[in-house]
Amino acid sequence: MLRSMTGFGSAKGKADGVEYDVEIRAVNHRYFKASIKLPEAWSSAETDVEARLRRDIQRGSVTVSVRMKVADEQAAYHVNMAAMARYVDQLRELEVDGNLTMRIDLGSLLQLPGVCEPPALEDLCVKTHAALMALIDEAVKGLIAMRQREGEALRTDLLANCDVIDEHLASVAERSPLVVSDYHERLHQRVAELTETGKISLDADVLTREVAIFAERCDIAEEISRLGGHLDQFRKTVNASEASGRKLDFITQEMLREANTIGSKANDTEIARAVVEIKTAVDRIKEQVQNVE
Repeated sequence: MLRSMTGFGSAKGKADGVEYDVEIRAVNHRYFKASIKLPEAWSSAETDVEARLRRDIQRGSVTVSVRMKVADEQAAYHVNMAAMARYVDQLRELEVDGNLTMRIDLGSLLQLPGVCEPPALEDLCVKTHAALMALIDEAVKGLIAMRQREGEALRTDLLANCDVIDEHLASVAERSPLVVSDYHERLHQRVAELTETGKISLDADVLTREVAIFAERCDIAEEISRLGGHLDQFRKTVNASEASGRKLDFITQEMLREANTIGSKANDTEIARAVVEIKTAVDRIKEQVQNVE
């Protein structure tokens, strides 16, 4: 199934006093690129999160943002009473040894290193790891669903542009055999006019060779056939089940190459107009393909 590279998925949940808010966004990128933003204590989960993304996403720049709110009892700082007691003992020794009088302030003590300890969130991270990964999985599924919906819209547009190319390619194929005969007629008429006035004398074999050279130079049958083949391959790839963005991009380049060759060789106004329409449709396809996974 054709999938877009842009999408969004989200999930919310709570486990062991931790509220999670997960958002995953994806945009175009030539390869797979992950940017995972986790709270510092949860950084060890980054490898597992990226592995989950890679399981379902082949291309695109994916940004994962995890916001969390820890319950008050989990987030509270703890006072290390033993450390505080050691500070107090040392201050009192200093007071006695130095024959000093000092006032021990609780606020100052709490600011000393090791007295106020942050919550041990690493243990909480381990406890809630499975819950976090379940929310990541839910958000990824939402992202994939959105990518598939956008991919179906892309598929419709791509095939519509293929039909436009088909239509104008058919007119080129129909017109192509007439180009040489029209040239032969114009050349014969011009030579006849010049011969009648006595300005030139031209052997019929020379005229035949000139027409043959022109016919060879502007023969586009092979290019028409190749462009038709590229269209068939493009349609098959669009309808394939696997990710196909890179392949579609390559086929589009080949289609544009054949269209340019037809335009440069045809030497005919009607074909030139049709080629302009073909190239316009190919350019639209090229732009749309940049968003295909």
